[in-house]
Amino acid sequence: MPKVLKTQEMERCIGCYSCMQACAREVFKTFSLQYAAIRIKTRGGLQSKMTADICRACSNPPCSESCPFGALTPRRGGGVKFTPSKCNGCESCIQACPIGYIKLNPATGKIIMCLHCGICADYCPHEIIKLVEVKENA
Repeated sequence: MPKVLKTQEMERCIGCYSCMQACAREVFKTFSLQYAAIRIKTRGGLQSKMTADICRACSNPPCSESCPFGALTPRRGGGVKFTPSKCNGCESCIQACPIGYIKLNPATGKIIMCLHCGICADYCPHEIIKLVEVKENA
């Protein structure tokens, strides 16, 4: 069965950014958190709870439909597969994302988005982020 990232019990998140560091380091080969595909932030204010911005793994991803170059293709279970060699940085996927999640990598001119690989979940000390099995798209 295919797997996608899910968050649970975000009130337990301590904002350690281990998930972001793991993603930036392992997936994007950098130590800069600005290149992580998962973003942990507060909901607002100093005493606010944390939230995680991750790809929601849409079953019919509008980002894929909007890509004129075929860089984003739907994957089993939701979300997309990204082929960097086909991406020219046109930003049509950024505009199409319903939650405003996708961003452009200023260093490469290509997009940064979650591939649901699970690296971040492996490094979450409180097991808030999980890679879970989902039913395949119909």
